[in-house]
Amino acid sequence: MKLRHTSVLMAPALAALLAMTPAAQAAEFKFAGPLDAYTLDPHAISNTLVFAVLRNVYEPLVTRGKDLSIQPVLATEWKQVDDTTWEFKLRKGVKYSNGNAFNADDVVFSFERAKKGGMKSHLSEVTAIEKVDDYTVRLKTKSIDPILPKQIVNWFMMDSDWAKENGAVEPGQADNSTESYANRNAVGTGPYVISARDPGVKTVFTANKDWWGKMDGNVDKATFYVIANPSTRVSALLTGEVDMIDGVPPQDASRIEKADGLRIEATSDLRTVYLQPDVARDTLIHGGGVEGNPFKNPKVREAMKLAIDTKAIQKRVMRGYSTPVGLPIANEVEGSTPELNAPNKPDLAKAKELMKEAGYDSGFDVTLDCTNDRFMNDEATCLAVGSFLSQIGIRVTPRAQATARWAQQINPPGYDTSFAMLSYSPYTYDAHQFLATIATTRDPKSGRGAFNIGGYSDPELDRLTTEIGAERDQQKRSKLLEEALTILKKSNTSIPIHQLQILWGVRDGVDVVQQADLSYPLAWFTVSK
Repeated sequence: MKLRHTSVLMAPALAALLAMTPAAQAAEFKFAGPLDAYTLDPHAISNTLVFAVLRNVYEPLVTRGKDLSIQPVLATEWKQVDDTTWEFKLRKGVKYSNGNAFNADDVVFSFERAKKGGMKSHLSEVTAIEKVDDYTVRLKTKSIDPILPKQIVNWFMMDSDWAKENGAVEPGQADNSTESYANRNAVGTGPYVISARDPGVKTVFTANKDWWGKMDGNVDKATFYVIANPSTRVSALLTGEVDMIDGVPPQDASRIEKADGLRIEATSDLRTVYLQPDVARDTLIHGGGVEGNPFKNPKVREAMKLAIDTKAIQKRVMRGYSTPVGLPIANEVEGSTPELNAPNKPDLAKAKELMKEAGYDSGFDVTLDCTNDRFMNDEATCLAVGSFLSQIGIRVTPRAQATARWAQQINPPGYDTSFAMLSYSPYTYDAHQFLATIATTRDPKSGRGAFNIGGYSDPELDRLTTEIGAERDQQKRSKLLEEALTILKKSNTSIPIHQLQILWGVRDGVDVVQQADLSYPLAWFTVSK
């Protein structure tokens, strides 16, 4: 049995030993995943895979280290000057891969640019930025924000001169409907440059020889191949065409474990899969067989939750590589409690009774928008959900699409869906991020609720989310989180399915670091022949 559950925590003794080990010879690394980052624009959208790819090229002010603690990157130190002001000291001597120097002007530019794009939700609590000097900036928040550094780990810095020279001052749209130079080109301060790219096919990363930092690994060149078909992806690993694959189908894990020279690396993923019905519109835009919008009826939503057997999905669809949850956030996320996150218990008889009480005993038709290449067994999960809901008269037509097309359809500003299966991974490891981004009332001006695909709105939840964002006392903050998540859970507007696991198939001789945010930190990978 070669299944190895990895941890990002490194024992001090091991860390010291590694620090004394001579650097390994530079090596090439080849890996494959099910889908590509559909834009290279760091401010176009809040998307896990986009972050995973771009983190190797662009850098934020602060990031999470191997032990998940907040670590300095382009900022060397930071402090809360007063209740609504955070000050960041910037790293000197940093250059972009095109030779331009990094300074405060780039931070100001990146703030203004990100606030106009799909990253505005990450900066929704920040009202203004001030350049103090060339290497000092201050961020002004709406109210007290004790966790601001955690909220900006995916806010990447862009070279303002490069953007202006190439007509990329404005960010792309979250639905990828606009094209700009930054969509297909990238210049950052990170450990790698993108030396070749064929969107949807492959991306080649080459070490940035002028990077200010120090490589922990020895990967000098990395090629990422997009192999959508799971069987083809597994075959590429088995035949030695690649050194690692992401998105191992659970049904193929044992096959990889038994192969000579290969192993499975597995760890908990912060990503949860959940359903969001449209509760904002008065009619179903993708459905029929009924007047009005049945999803606006709380009894219908409760019936849906009770009809879905998440433990059966865990066993039959995920082959055990998932954890049923009772909230749309992972167990490790701040705000989750064993009571709130206990898996939902199916009750088909009660579900049918609720449908009858709601006046929908004859059921209705609806399209369920899902991806077929975004996360582990997404299409199979989609089909399973449809099968369970059919038992209470909800006739689901699954519409499984490639992520790029799916995202363009359901994302803001159109929200063109009546029922969607989604997934989310809060990079702050804090439930406030989910609440502010997905559960609060949509507010295009501030960016709050930007990815509230179902259009849920509750003034009390909005109020609590604002209070949580400003509360410094941890005990009080935990109580507020519990109150907010209880409201969300009772609303059944984000119906949880399960928390995923990260499954990588890896060749022996390759040491990787898995983090719960699904990133590929190439600078931490080591390849030996």
